[in-house]
Amino acid sequence: MKFLEKFNNKKNIRFEMFKRVFEISIQRKHKVIVETGTSRGKIKFFFIKKYNWKDGMSTIMFANFAKHIGGELHTCDISKENIKSAKYFTKLYDKYVSYYVEDSILFLNNFNKRIDLLYLDSVDGHNVDLASKHQFTEAQVSIKKLNQNSLILLDDKGSKTRLSFSFLLNEGFKVIYETRYQILLSK
Repeated sequence: MKFLEKFNNKKNIRFEMFKRVFEISIQRKHKVIVETGTSRGKIKFFFIKKYNWKDGMSTIMFANFAKHIGGELHTCDISKENIKSAKYFTKLYDKYVSYYVEDSILFLNNFNKRIDLLYLDSVDGHNVDLASKHQFTEAQVSIKKLNQNSLILLDDKGSKTRLSFSFLLNEGFKVIYETRYQILLSK
């Protein structure tokens, strides 16, 4: 996956997880990627926008991956500014990306396709109770939209994942890879 190497930056602390996720997704022939919480991905340096590696860069990595596999990325954020920023960095991949300015729970509830790869990363983790309840509700709503071989990637392990992780384990999901920051699950 040559496209991924440009994201292999020491500041990209989630790179190894995304590399593993993409390898597994290719093996499973995934096509439909859903992301809640669009990465802002920018720092303004005078008049130039550049990558903000601390922000995770998930949307741009998913957009590149969608192009690589001939798939589709559906990314949702409640913030118009976050979507605008994501569009700036993914403009070369517009053909593969659909953007939604909406609450992620409403978005997931109305999403009418089967999901192959689900990334739950909405609501900043500063308010742990709010963020973990929100991710839990996202997991509850989206579980019926998953395929048999879907992957679920939970971000902000230990804060946002407090409720969703145990819920997914109780629903028969198993941890297939874990890092300090994220948990990857599948049936």
